Amino acid sequence: MDHILKKSGAGECRPVLTVVMDGVGLAKENETNAVYLARTPNLDRIMRECPMVRLKAHGTAVGLPSDDDMGNSEVGHNALGSGQVFAQGAKLVTQSIESGKMFASDTWNWLLDGVKQDGTLHFIGLFSDGNVHSHIDHLKAMLVRAKADGARRIRIHILLDGRDVGETSALDYVRPFEEFIASLSDASCDVKIASGGGRMVITMDRYEANWHMVEEGWKTHVLGEGRQFASAEEAITAYRAELGVIDQDLPAFVIAKDGKPVGTIEDGDSVIFYNFRGDRSIEISKTFEGGPDFDKFDRVRVPAVRFAGMLEYDGDLHVPSKYLVSPPEITNTMGEYLSDTGISQFAISETQKYGHVTYFWNGNRSGKFSEELETYEEIPSDVVPFEQRPWMKCAEITDRLIEALRSGKYDCLRVNFPNGDMVGHTGSLEATVCAMEALDLQLGRILRVIDELHGIAIITADHGNADEMAEIDKKTGEPKKNADGTFKAKTSHTLNRVPCVIYDRSGKVKYTVKADEGQFGLSSVAGTVVNLLGFEKPAEWDESIITLG
Repeated sequence: MDHILKKSGAGECRPVLTVVMDGVGLAKENETNAVYLARTPNLDRIMRECPMVRLKAHGTAVGLPSDDDMGNSEVGHNALGSGQVFAQGAKLVTQSIESGKMFASDTWNWLLDGVKQDGTLHFIGLFSDGNVHSHIDHLKAMLVRAKADGARRIRIHILLDGRDVGETSALDYVRPFEEFIASLSDASCDVKIASGGGRMVITMDRYEANWHMVEEGWKTHVLGEGRQFASAEEAITAYRAELGVIDQDLPAFVIAKDGKPVGTIEDGDSVIFYNFRGDRSIEISKTFEGGPDFDKFDRVRVPAVRFAGMLEYDGDLHVPSKYLVSPPEITNTMGEYLSDTGISQFAISETQKYGHVTYFWNGNRSGKFSEELETYEEIPSDVVPFEQRPWMKCAEITDRLIEALRSGKYDCLRVNFPNGDMVGHTGSLEATVCAMEALDLQLGRILRVIDELHGIAIITADHGNADEMAEIDKKTGEPKKNADGTFKAKTSHTLNRVPCVIYDRSGKVKYTVKADEGQFGLSSVAGTVVNLLGFEKPAEWDESIITLG
C-alpha cells in the first residue's frame, strides 16, 4: 500500500461527517423496540429517502470467534476506524489458552512463581460468559492450570454482569461455579470466592468518568472492607430482596468467615485482572501499578503484589506493564492515513464514548497521529444513572460539532452519541425511547448544517441495543414475558445489523451505492469515507459501500 492515499479522480466533498448512533440497530418493529417506538422523524426520513445498507456489526464481521457473539463498542469502533477486521480479545485469549501459549509466557510464570510459597493468587474480573469484556471459561481454564502449576491458595473477586447477559442471571453463574471450585479445592489448593459487586457499582469505571467506582472496588477486593456475607449467593439473594436491583447495580460484598474476610490482597500476592476488553480495565490497572504519586483516591494500604492484565489495555501508555496475551496489532487505520495525506480531522463525544472515537477508532492507540491536523473534544458526562437523564449530553455534543463544522477547519469529522447504548443498558424501555427522541432532535440540527455546507453525512451505528429491549424467545422470535405479564428486560447488545445511511445533497461526488446483498460490515465505512473525500480506498481495507464514477 502506498503511504499516501491516491486521488480517485471522481470528485471530492468536504466536509464528510460520520455519525455513530451508539447501540442503534435494526430489529423487528414491535412494542419492545425503542428505536421503532420513539418519535424520530429525522431518522425515519433519511432511512426512507436516502441510500441505506445494513451493516453486520457482530461476530466474525468484527473479529469475534463466532456469529453467536454480540458486537460491542470497542470492536465496532476498531472496525469503523481501521477499515479492516482483526482477531479481537475473546478470540485471542481463547487461542492462547487452547495452544498453551498463555501458560508458557514469562508473565504467567512470573505470577505463579510469586505465590508458590505463602502467597495468594487473586483473579478479578467480570463474571459471566457475555464474551464482551470477559468469559468465565477463561477464568476456569486459568484456575485449573494455576493449581497444576503450584498455586496453593486462590481467591476470586467477581464483578456481576447483568448487562452483556441476563439482567438477573448472576446465580446461574455463581451456583455451578461454586461446585466447580469445590471440586478443585483439596489439601494442596484452597480456592474461594472472596468478594464481589455489580459492574456498574465497583471497579469497572472507564474514561475516568467515576473514580469512586474504582475506589469502592479497591476497598472491597484489596482491603476487605464492606458488608460481609457467608457466600456470594447469600449476598446476591439478600441484596435483591432488600433493594430490588439488577445484577449490574448490586452493591459490593465481602465473603467472610468468623467475621474475617477470606481473601484480602496482601504483600507477596499475585493479581490477575482477567477482562480482555480495555476500556473498563485501565483504571483498576493504574490503581494497582500507581506509585506514590497516585492521586485519584486514598488507597489506604498498597500491597506489594505482582499484577498483570489479560491484555495490554493501552498500548501507548503501556497499561498494565505486564499482561498475559498480546492484543491485536491494528495498523493502517483511517485516522493515520488521512493525517499522512493532509486531511484535517475532528472527533467528539461525551466521556462515556470519547475513547471510542479516539482510542478505539485509531486502533487502540492513545494520542493523535498529527497534533496539527487533528482535534479531539470530550464533553464531560453526567455522573447520574442514565435512565434518569436519558438525553445525556447529546445537545452539548451537537452544539460543539456544529461549531466545528461551520469553522471550515475540518475536512473529515466523526461523532458518537452514546444514548442508545448507555440508556439501553439500563433495561428501561421508557427511558430508551426518550434517549432516541433526544438523539433524533440533534440529528435534525446536524443535517441542516450539512445541507448549509454542501457536505455529506454517513449515519450509522456500532452495534444494536436499543432495538431490542426485551429478551427474545429463540423459538418464537417474540419478546419474553415475566410471570406478571411484563416484558423480561434485556440490557445487553443485540445480534442485529445496523443502518448505514449516506445523506448527500451536495452533488459533489459522482458515485453509486452498491446493491446490499448482506456483504457489508462496519469495516466498509472507512473506504466509503475516503472515497467521498476524493481518494481511492487502500487495498488493505474492506470493500467500500459505493462505486465511484
